[in-house]
Amino acid sequence: MTDFTQIGVTVRTARKQKGLSQHTLAASLRMSRATISAIENGTFNELGARKLASVCAAVGLEISVTARSPYPTYHQLKATRDAERRS
Repeated sequence: MTDFTQIGVTVRTARKQKGLSQHTLAASLRMSRATISAIENGTFNELGARKLASVCAAVGLEISVTARSPYPTYHQLKATRDAERRS
């Protein structure tokens, strides 16, 4: 499963490093600021690959596809541990 929240954090960090506001980035891509916000928060319902690629390119990122590891990531292990602690 893709971690859209982590993608959003990466996009937000790159945007801020470029000194762009959500509004400025959105206007340059002819998107709404709400779309940029949804991407950064990982809360979008539907997002096309081209739209995501455009946002990534504008902030100096690229999209890549890799084989899924058979081992859990640090974030997955942490989430599991945190959930177990709450139970």
